[in-house]
Amino acid sequence: MMPCESVAQTAPNGPVVLHDASLRTDTATYLLSRNTVAVQGVPTLYFWFRRDDETAELRLYPANASSSKPLRLRRTSDYQQLDSLTKEPDGGFRTRLKFQNLTSSRFLRLVVEQASDSAGRPVRQQVVPLLPLARTSLALRVADNELYVGEEKVFELTSSNARNVHATGEWVRGPEFDYRLVAEANGMLRLHVLPNQLGPRTLVLKLQTERPTLLPGNRISYQLPVLRQEFNVKASRLRFLSPDQRSVTMDDASRRRGVELILDNGRSFELHRTYRVEEQEEPGGTLIAEIYTRQYLSNDRVLCYFRPYNTHRQTAGYLYIKDNDAPRYLTNLDITPQTVIRNVQVLHRGGEWTSSLSVSPGETVDVRLEGEGLQKARVSFEDLPIIPSDSSVRTDARLVYRVQMPVGFAKRKSTIYNAGQPTGHSLSVREFQRPHALDFVSVVYGDAAQPITRLGGPVLYGSTIRDVVFQFNPNGIDKGEQLYGKQFLSFEVRTLNAKGDLIELRNIDNVVICPGDNSPRAAFYADKQCRTDPLSLNSVLGRKTYDLDEWSRIVVTVKHQASQYAEPGYTQTVELVLKRQYKFDIDVSFPAGLLTRKQKEDKFGDLGGISLATLAQFSFYSPNKINRLRPYKIGAGFVALNAFNLGSSTANRDLGVVILGSVYPTRREAKFTFPLYLGGGYLLGSSQWFFMLGPGIGVRL
Repeated sequence: MMPCESVAQTAPNGPVVLHDASLRTDTATYLLSRNTVAVQGVPTLYFWFRRDDETAELRLYPANASSSKPLRLRRTSDYQQLDSLTKEPDGGFRTRLKFQNLTSSRFLRLVVEQASDSAGRPVRQQVVPLLPLARTSLALRVADNELYVGEEKVFELTSSNARNVHATGEWVRGPEFDYRLVAEANGMLRLHVLPNQLGPRTLVLKLQTERPTLLPGNRISYQLPVLRQEFNVKASRLRFLSPDQRSVTMDDASRRRGVELILDNGRSFELHRTYRVEEQEEPGGTLIAEIYTRQYLSNDRVLCYFRPYNTHRQTAGYLYIKDNDAPRYLTNLDITPQTVIRNVQVLHRGGEWTSSLSVSPGETVDVRLEGEGLQKARVSFEDLPIIPSDSSVRTDARLVYRVQMPVGFAKRKSTIYNAGQPTGHSLSVREFQRPHALDFVSVVYGDAAQPITRLGGPVLYGSTIRDVVFQFNPNGIDKGEQLYGKQFLSFEVRTLNAKGDLIELRNIDNVVICPGDNSPRAAFYADKQCRTDPLSLNSVLGRKTYDLDEWSRIVVTVKHQASQYAEPGYTQTVELVLKRQYKFDIDVSFPAGLLTRKQKEDKFGDLGGISLATLAQFSFYSPNKINRLRPYKIGAGFVALNAFNLGSSTANRDLGVVILGSVYPTRREAKFTFPLYLGGGYLLGSSQWFFMLGPGIGVRL
């Protein structure tokens, strides 16, 4: 009997969660309080099933029926919960479950949880182990019960539940019969029988199931009813001679000198005689090999020379040992060509097969070897583990292996071996060369260094920029198993004046930044091209950054060199603007229609003519805009009142020292402007203090 499956049960914290539980299929209802069986000492709820994807109704009854805390069912891949767990009028909770592959699923269980407080934590659990039961019948129908010693015969078994029959495909050896049970892809069960003794013999089959059945007394059993079949075993028409080797390699040496082979004594063998080996019993068959008998051995066997001339597989049929054209004996073994690897290809994840054998550290790839005689090859990869895979292929012409290149692989290549001998092929290590986000590049222009990825737009800087320096953080490239490799950067540096005209353009190409010592591949990135020192713009600019005028701009575009990567890289622009708070200038304007009020006068005089003002003025820039002035100015200088009033000889002309505030329109496209003036000063001619107010005329060239 197959050992019972082990079910681990977790005891609930505090009181039990469930008072009872029921599982209803389309044929019966099974209760936790009634339908249980002990599996390795653990009470387990059993239920009968007919389909692998059986759908069942589950009802859970909480231990405390008055509790308001709901139950929930932990999700698992063993089943699909079709409905949400809802409370029924009887106090239980109901849902439907659709199981997945009940025949092969192991350790099936339900985990029921209930929150112990209103916040939903902590959670109390109760595990309900499940044991699916299946009824399975098995029958053997034999139309011809005659067998021959040494000849294998295949029979079909019929079963009500073929998937539940445990078919290993391995030979079961016995004194009378050898047999094995094979489950084919179409669901058929094939019984291979090989008789060993002559006469009437009874074949006894003791087979087991994948899922148990329930016996009286609540005992579970994996044993199927014993099948018995009578056979009449006859002597073979041709005696089968067993060789001591199951496989012989065909190459120039074996064809010329032969391979030593030990066969059963054929009784009629003649020593020092050559026998012909063919694939068919009738005369005229293809010559497969020759057997030359050398000497008898003490264990009733014969030492021979076996010279192969053609390939053969045991699955293709028997080999006939002939004396001239008359068949004398049967034998069978594989005759395979010498192992030769002619082509090696690599499949990267998400890609196609390629003849490039470059593999990156940390990468898992499939390796395909093509050639001859590969089924007997013992392939290994130097210092690389072979990962078991369902997609592995092993034929005479093709082998497929899945291997992983460790991140810390310390060699430049991994040689492919066959039986410990180099095959002439190897996997080379290709360092990663992928573009990394530019957060490992920082810029210093006066303040502390900042990653360039944090500069989302123009940076207004109010002091002289002594230099712009780009610094690199090699430890910010490779992190853990996230490898990027060398970073190839180019810098485009442009300086522009306040009007946006280009002053200078410089391109710095092939700036190579290698990952730092924190990278597991640091030793393999060593290169004289790798840059570790900062990059100073003043070392490449003709007009230095500290010599630029106000509102000049320094625009640096940092990007990956596209020719170095197979995927698009990153681009980041750093723009620095030389901001100023104010501007000092000498301004000449023509105030007109000024109202003046002199000291000791109680009112303003008449409107004056066109005056001439020469002022040293301060203009103020808007703090959040680039090179935009505020609409007012403050200045001090001289005003010639009525300087251009030539129409009257009695005009009140005078020269004054003034402090004036003016309001200007801020439209850049205006050629003529009409500012407003307000201020006062001291008249040099009349030696009086005065105040003035009025418009003016401005001309922009």
